[in-house]
Amino acid sequence: MEKPFSQPCENNKQPIVDILSTEFKHTRYVLEIGSGTGQHAVHFAPRLPHLRWQTADQAEYHTGIHAWMAEQPSSNLLAPIEFIFPDAIWPSSEIDGVFTANTAHIMLKQEVQAMMTLIDNMLPKSGVFCQYGPFIVDGKFSSQSNLDFHHKLLDSGRGGYRDVDELVAWAPNLSLSHIHEMPANNLLLVWIK
Repeated sequence: MEKPFSQPCENNKQPIVDILSTEFKHTRYVLEIGSGTGQHAVHFAPRLPHLRWQTADQAEYHTGIHAWMAEQPSSNLLAPIEFIFPDAIWPSSEIDGVFTANTAHIMLKQEVQAMMTLIDNMLPKSGVFCQYGPFIVDGKFSSQSNLDFHHKLLDSGRGGYRDVDELVAWAPNLSLSHIHEMPANNLLLVWIK
């Protein structure tokens, strides 16, 4: 099988893991929501050897994730589990970190709200949630290309960009501790329980 490939994942994986190495320094077990191709997981896990990395996505993506894991195995990288909102079930009480990339603008609004609520409810005290992607801040898009892509997503039946203020409202037990500016008009939001 030819592995799935995402050029944006290839472009952003190192800038993201550079931040995760600090933000997940005291984290032991990370749930990755929306592992997609699997490229992030196989890059991050060996560079964060102190933690377990649990991949998770819709079942249709599992074959591709397994293909990447077979080519780039890591002892702390766990096989994907099925994870679909709004019915996703928290897989372990030991999870103290969550990572997701480029999911909030693809998912429908109610699915993003379900994701934020689940993390808000299940992450333990001092748990860390790192959320990467394009967002609206203070009602404004960071670029014309982001605004154009937002409308393209809406036209295709996707949820479109979410405003950071919405996310804050949906997760009252999480504190938005840092907003990292990332390449290509993206952000990495760091939430602490």
